[in-house]
Amino acid sequence: MSKWTLVFDGNRCNGCNACALAVQDEYVGNRFPGFAEEMPRHGHRWIEVRRHERGQPPMVDVSYLVVMCQHCEDPPCARAAHGGAVEKRPDGIVVIHPERSRGQKAIAEACPYGAVWWNEEKQIPQHWNFDAHLIDQSWPVPRCVQVCPTGALTAMQLDDARYEALRRDGAGDLRPELGSRPRVLYRNIERFSRAFVGGTLVRQGAAGEECAGGVPVKLFQGDELVGATSTDSFGDFKIDGIPLRPEPLRLELRILADPPIQREIVLAESRYLGKIELGRL
Repeated sequence: MSKWTLVFDGNRCNGCNACALAVQDEYVGNRFPGFAEEMPRHGHRWIEVRRHERGQPPMVDVSYLVVMCQHCEDPPCARAAHGGAVEKRPDGIVVIHPERSRGQKAIAEACPYGAVWWNEEKQIPQHWNFDAHLIDQSWPVPRCVQVCPTGALTAMQLDDARYEALRRDGAGDLRPELGSRPRVLYRNIERFSRAFVGGTLVRQGAAGEECAGGVPVKLFQGDELVGATSTDSFGDFKIDGIPLRPEPLRLELRILADPPIQREIVLAESRYLGKIELGRL
């Protein structure tokens, strides 16, 4: 049977929060018996747009990550529930029944993604339920997908073979170490989990300081090549997608046939190394 799958593309998200606002518009002040009680006006973010900034001026980038209930095939919240409070539907959607889940704070505490919220006033756990009440009314996609202006969110019904093909094509879990097999998959979110190192190379020319373009730059950990690039016409370079690690890395610059110039760096976060004068590393 086909199941609903949501895909988030980090390269397309601009942080506009339209998806989060659509959820608030749908659920704040509205209750849907069997699906959801009213969403609190403040405090809850059933769909949360997280912002991440890397680097230092002038080499800075910002990325966004949309986090919501992952609609896991093996939901940790369901293992913490009793009395049928959490249902994994045949179409892949996870529903926390408001009537059955009353008083079961353990359901909210069990979610490793922080996507189940505890409503203290109503004493129930709440989450984004894929707009199941609308899906059951034959809506083609949830509202958050419908309003996304950049196409960062897409929703589709996939059988197991197509779901696995999507995963092989680069769509992955937000936290694969959990093994919960979510139906929400992610593309291009490396900027949230990986770092870059960059800088600007200059050298002394006949007219004074000038940009050093076309200089090969390599980054090593021990003898392992971590990344490579060349400086652009402004002397700038940026090597991205580097796993954060405590071990020192070695930056290597090679100019023509001269011996390589090397510099050791520790990358606990993305770093802009500033202006590097050739011959003065």
